[in-house]
Amino acid sequence: MVIGAIFAGGIGSRMGSADMPKQYLQLGSKPIIVHTIEKFVVNPGIDRIIVLCPKAWIAHTKDLVKKYLGEAIAEKINVVEGGSTRNGTLENALKFINENFAIDDDSVIVTHDAVRPFVTHRIIDENIEAAKKYGACDTVIPATDTIVRSEDSKNVSSIPTRSELYQGQTPQSFRIKELESVLNSLTEDEKNTLTDACKIYTIKNKPVCIVDGEVFNIKITYTYDLKVANALLGVVNNDK
Repeated sequence: MVIGAIFAGGIGSRMGSADMPKQYLQLGSKPIIVHTIEKFVVNPGIDRIIVLCPKAWIAHTKDLVKKYLGEAIAEKINVVEGGSTRNGTLENALKFINENFAIDDDSVIVTHDAVRPFVTHRIIDENIEAAKKYGACDTVIPATDTIVRSEDSKNVSSIPTRSELYQGQTPQSFRIKELESVLNSLTEDEKNTLTDACKIYTIKNKPVCIVDGEVFNIKITYTYDLKVANALLGVVNNDK
């Protein structure tokens, strides 16, 4: 079984939208989150979809799914409460999966940011393939700018070799039972400080395969990003 888990827990503070989390803002003719859900709905490799969002927005999310995707599809999408942190949201997803689905050692979870609506079918397909083969994978693109490291936020400490650096995107995908085992091995301090599941794997000396992302698989975080995303709607072929 392959389960798509769409993380929609953000509150939009950096977007400046105090009344509405950024994932519900309009992108073209429909909300950002609907664009993202659609990518998983139409992918034949995804068996079930979970959307994790703030508790206060569960009913609204369900209404959006029904409005834009229809009653029949809405019945196949589970909208549940996310956590206060990314790890908390991931744990809620795993808890729901264990309580509602029959999974085995080969079952995979494809986790994705709701505010990355330009994810492609290729990226999703390669995530599923890589997670099944290697146990874990991260979607990345090569770093194009020089990355500068500073330990005190005032002075340059080092400049890493750019050819070894990549920018992380999502999806991040995992064999479910292996992911649970890794998470269960964390101390409370580690759970509070490690917010990236792939980083947890590397710290635990677990391999993480790289999946090539796309430059246009942007995360809509700031007002400027939303303007860029609206421009991309007329350019990006979402069926890549």
